Amino acid sequence: QVQPVESGGGLVQPGGSLRLSCDVSRSIIDILATGWYRQAPGKSRELVAVMAKFGSTHYGDSVRGRFTISRDNAANKVYLQMNDLKPEDTALYICHINGRTDPTVRRSDDFWGQGTQVTVSS
Repeated sequence: QVQPVESGGGLVQPGGSLRLSCDVSRSIIDILATGWYRQAPGKSRELVAVMAKFGSTHYGDSVRGRFTISRDNAANKVYLQMNDLKPEDTALYICHINGRTDPTVRRSDDFWGQGTQVTVSS
């Protein structure tokens, strides 16, 4: 019930665009950060984009200027708009949430989705 669920991945040609969605459980309250990571076979996990509680963002160097993270709080969704996709963007894209499920506990927890595959190829 608390695991984020990603969607929107698929096969796209170089230069194309995709928008990934992440459905966030309403059980996660006081969300401190939302983000997208990616991992390709044989490569380490890479931070793609992160958005802090009040909207500040940070992007990985390789995607800055092409990708945009956003969220719809009312719909409990996080998005990753990906433009000008390149073959090196091919990876499993994973949604990450840092937040709390218990308002009486100060500790925040990390919640990871299973990912959605993005393949950029002609």
